[in-house]
Amino acid sequence: MDYSISQVCKQFGLSRSTLLYYDTIGLLKPSSRRPNNYRSYSQEDVKQLEQICKYRQTGVSLGEIKCLLTASEGTIKDTLEKRLDELNKEMNKIRNQQHLILSLLKNGELLKRLQIIEKDTLIEILKLAGLNEDDMDRLHAKLEEMSPEGHQIFLEALGIDKGEIMQIREHASSIKNENNQELIK
Repeated sequence: MDYSISQVCKQFGLSRSTLLYYDTIGLLKPSSRRPNNYRSYSQEDVKQLEQICKYRQTGVSLGEIKCLLTASEGTIKDTLEKRLDELNKEMNKIRNQQHLILSLLKNGELLKRLQIIEKDTLIEILKLAGLNEDDMDRLHAKLEEMSPEGHQIFLEALGIDKGEIMQIREHASSIKNENNQELIK
């Protein structure tokens, strides 16, 4: 079954000019033309457009998408992991901006509205849960052991400055090393 440009636009919520642009740049060429010279899209074209739309939702550029459509699984994985890293950096930048604005405004109600947990709040929650300083140190050591990058992201999300994050991670690593030494004995 073939689809007209208007059917494809409606199915994917795209404008006609978007599909025409995709055709112009060679991203999605219709399989055939109807007798009236209108574009006609095959089921394969529709599947390809579905893939294009998924990649667009990830924020990958059209140029990269064009390459991804014919790329190996490894290249696709690398490109998507690179995009994920970019998003993490953007999210960290936004979190830092949020914390800076909150510190400038000194408004606790905004903090609740943004659903941000700050370091002091988390420490109080952990203390209420029965954790002491040594327990929290072990928690950081375990996070550092299991996922150093995840530990970094977690600390950044709490609005902790880079210097303190470095101290926490170094301390966590030293605790982890001490624990490993004790296991060897």
